[in-house]
Amino acid sequence: MAVVLAAGKGTRMEMDIPKVLVPACGRPLIRYVLDTLRQAGVPKIVVVIGYQADRVREELRGQDDVVFVEQTEQLGTGHAVQVCRRELEGHRGAVLILTGDSPLTQADSLRKLLELYQSERPACVLGTLIKDHPAGLGRIVRDANGEFMAIVEEKDASDEQRRIGEVNMSTYVFDCHELLGVLGQLSNDNRQGEYYITDCPGLLKQQGKVVKALAVLKPCEALSINNLADLAAVEAEMRKCQ
Repeated sequence: MAVVLAAGKGTRMEMDIPKVLVPACGRPLIRYVLDTLRQAGVPKIVVVIGYQADRVREELRGQDDVVFVEQTEQLGTGHAVQVCRRELEGHRGAVLILTGDSPLTQADSLRKLLELYQSERPACVLGTLIKDHPAGLGRIVRDANGEFMAIVEEKDASDEQRRIGEVNMSTYVFDCHELLGVLGQLSNDNRQGEYYITDCPGLLKQQGKVVKALAVLKPCEALSINNLADLAAVEAEMRKCQ
């Protein structure tokens, strides 16, 4: 099962459409994500919609493996997963969580995360990336044994932590039971007043649960889309792969 976060507007894209419907090489971003999930063997996909929800529903109409859940208030990524509770409560095993505006996500990367989950059954597996220039991204802090300790956002990082090249890319596999247990513990005590899914791995770790970070993501998967220049870079990368 997968949860795809697709509720945002994408105000910097200069388009009055949901961000996941912005076209790249002629197709909406979210269609690439859904295709990748299917290639990775995911049988059910929960799409969290919000801004112009009906347009996203219409774009994805007729896809039997897609279920829609509406986030009527955009209160953060953690809240987006919280509104999926009814779908999650009927599931056992792995839950992939990723964003609907990440068209260069690779099926091979997702399969590796799922394989680690199946073999070791941790509470969470994070897909991470080693990046030469990690500015602006959350760093993966490990202990002396190389085990995951925390995600530290750049604004909160020490000078030493900012030199870490391993970064969080918002690609997760959670054990569904463990995810449900920790979702209710999320806090919105931050500047934005929002609930963040990035807090879940740290909360699980604090409770003594096993959390793994696997640096399997490829450089192309680091390309995010926040403006038209980013979109052009993603389209250029897509054309290389054609």
